[in-house]
Amino acid sequence: MQPDTFLDRIGRFLARRLVQESSGYEPYTPSDPETLRRTLEPGDILLIEGNQRISAAIKYLTQSTWSHSALYVGDALPDPDDGTERRRLIEVNLGEGCVAVPLSKYRTYNTRICRASGLTPEDREQVVRFMIERLGLKYDLKNIFDMLRYFMPAPPVPVRWRRRMIAFGSGDPTRAICSSMIAEAYGQIRYPILPEITRAPGRASAESSYSRSEILHIRHHSLYTPRDFDLSPYFRIVKPTLEYGFDYRSVTWAETADKAAD
Repeated sequence: MQPDTFLDRIGRFLARRLVQESSGYEPYTPSDPETLRRTLEPGDILLIEGNQRISAAIKYLTQSTWSHSALYVGDALPDPDDGTERRRLIEVNLGEGCVAVPLSKYRTYNTRICRASGLTPEDREQVVRFMIERLGLKYDLKNIFDMLRYFMPAPPVPVRWRRRMIAFGSGDPTRAICSSMIAEAYGQIRYPILPEITRAPGRASAESSYSRSEILHIRHHSLYTPRDFDLSPYFRIVKPTLEYGFDYRSVTWAETADKAAD
């Protein structure tokens, strides 16, 4: 084993600081792992509202609630030998690289399910296989400049440069933002994420010049962010509470409960 270099030590120090969780985070709708498991399908993307230092910067730069994303692989991975919960999500984390984690990791976070519309079983399997084959890939902690940009939660840069700031750095620009690998997986099956820029009648088009220039800029998978799956017209938002039936008449409101108690 090669001894640690000075850059290795700095990289680990920066990574530890960036993944520290902020205090006072309170999710509006915490995720129930069992409900998520019943709702999710292999190939689905789970967006997460993170509460780490790096999360604050990503949410600001992308102007979005979502700072992290993971791909659901179902039962494609075996049960752990130690009897712990099966790993059903694959994600890319700063410092760790590409890893598999259980659904319960995000039980205390706001989440959103994005599902590719009309995905064939063969393509769904290919997306899952792509992610599984990349398990173990490491994030290069020598990418010091890549990490430094996330220490300022609200960097004073114009809106039109925020996407470019995400791409700034060394050769692996957005490995800390796991959506780049997920976008690459969908790129392998030629599945669109953001719409084609066109003004032809009946085709998807971006209305503002800023939107058009941004979409054109992020054609490469390495520039996709968690927000893009949420905004994509080709991914459906799936809400577990609605998938299994919701009757607004059965909701117990505070005033109703108070009257019943009197």
